[in-house]
Amino acid sequence: MSVFKSVINWGPASRVRRNHALEHATIQILTTGHPGMRLAGLSDVLGFWILGDVDIEALADATEEARRRLNHGESALAIHPNCGTNLATAGMIAGFFAWLSMLGVGKSWRDRLDRLPVVLTLVTMGLVIAQPLGPKLQEHVTTEAQLGDLHVTGIHFYPEMRPPAYRVMTSE
Repeated sequence: MSVFKSVINWGPASRVRRNHALEHATIQILTTGHPGMRLAGLSDVLGFWILGDVDIEALADATEEARRRLNHGESALAIHPNCGTNLATAGMIAGFFAWLSMLGVGKSWRDRLDRLPVVLTLVTMGLVIAQPLGPKLQEHVTTEAQLGDLHVTGIHFYPEMRPPAYRVMTSE
């Protein structure tokens, strides 16, 4: 097994990846049939946060359904189009291409402005490249759809936060 595989399958990293998959699947189940529902999530080793206005019972039901469906092979639920992995991938590739396009340019504003069409072209190419790469990184690096014995141990509601927040705790 490669060092990379060893790192992403190491205890805490594996927990974060599985919590991340459960977070995505939960959000996808909650928003199915509710196109106007706006939710965000953030995963860590202890579970995940859901930010947004949602009924706690609906959240509990969706989380359990997500866990069951992921463990029964519906791995596509672990990949979310609005995941930060996609945004970070696009930002890093576009930023790298912007930096690359400015190599060797003079110090005057005129030199920099003359290079603008090249910068825009390369950044756009970078964003195109990032579109399929972000979901692939989710699939192979930042999420793990096979949850194993991971299960929800509690959901805590924080109504004073804006937007309202829910802490979903997990354990094995």
